[in-house]
Amino acid sequence: MKCTTISATLAFLALALMAMPAAAADDEKGFVPLFDGKTLDGWKQLGGKAKYSVDDGMIVGQSVPNTSNSFLCTEKDFGDFILELEFKVDNDLNSGVQIRSQSLPDYKNGRVHGYQVEIDASDRAWSAGIYDESRRGWLNNLKENEPARKAFKRDEWNKFRVEAVGDSIKTWINGVPAADLKDSMTATGFIGLQVHGVGGRTEPSFVRWRNVRLKDLSK
Repeated sequence: MKCTTISATLAFLALALMAMPAAAADDEKGFVPLFDGKTLDGWKQLGGKAKYSVDDGMIVGQSVPNTSNSFLCTEKDFGDFILELEFKVDNDLNSGVQIRSQSLPDYKNGRVHGYQVEIDASDRAWSAGIYDESRRGWLNNLKENEPARKAFKRDEWNKFRVEAVGDSIKTWINGVPAADLKDSMTATGFIGLQVHGVGGRTEPSFVRWRNVRLKDLSK
């Protein structure tokens, strides 16, 4: 009886191991780059006057004094999707990634607004929490999610995964589950890379993004 049980267990484990590469391959299917690594084609700047450039396969955002929050936004809108990217931010700069966001003439004179996946290098460490930019404020912070707060790595590259399907928005940071939000206010909009305003501070701070890719699930 013991031999039968052990054999069954080994057979199950073998099948599980065989299925893992297939599942990983399925997850990779359908992703397309939003950034070609060389130019900012397909993107446009909205809001403030922070500087955006391309360097060594990265989008680099540089703070500029006395300007409002700045956003480098996709020219295309997205509804349901999986977004993945890597980022590295200076410790004295706040940033974020807009999703399903909009700029409308009849809303605060075109001010960018919508869901933001926070990039927070402060001791609070709410990176991957969800903030509603220029609208309702925090929707899902990480105050009660210590594993996600600890997952953020200062002075290093970090990875976001964002799944937006219907009224569900979920985020991960470096593979650790972070925010889990149900909200139906905005179903579609652009992706945007934020450089937060820094007041009158003249010394520039930087945030960098790379490997920006998206799987469109709307189809």
